[in-house]
Amino acid sequence: MAESCSCSAAPKLIFSCSGAADVGEVADRAARNLTRSGVGKMYCLAGIGGGIPSIIEQTGAASAILVIDGCPTACASATLKQAGFEKFSRIQLADLGLNKGAAPASPENVERVVAAARVIF
Repeated sequence: MAESCSCSAAPKLIFSCSGAADVGEVADRAARNLTRSGVGKMYCLAGIGGGIPSIIEQTGAASAILVIDGCPTACASATLKQAGFEKFSRIQLADLGLNKGAAPASPENVERVVAAARVIF
């Protein structure tokens, strides 16, 4: 049986809106980009909402949490709060000038979110 080291740092987790609107797609793509570039690890918002014990436990052990909300309804933030998580950094796409129905998932719009995330996370 292989031994594992438990001395590694806790992960930085990223939860994003992945809703049906254009801003949901932008938020989702930005989270995936941040994961690919090693800024943090995109994690399962549906698992939080579903109360999946292992996902709740892993989230509680995170060193930092970033939430990317697509629109002002803030479903991603609300989901984490409902599960008892209050301490997280947050990006709301409307604060970046990306408004629902007028923000296609272009590389430029995704990069705007990624750049904002790198500043706060």
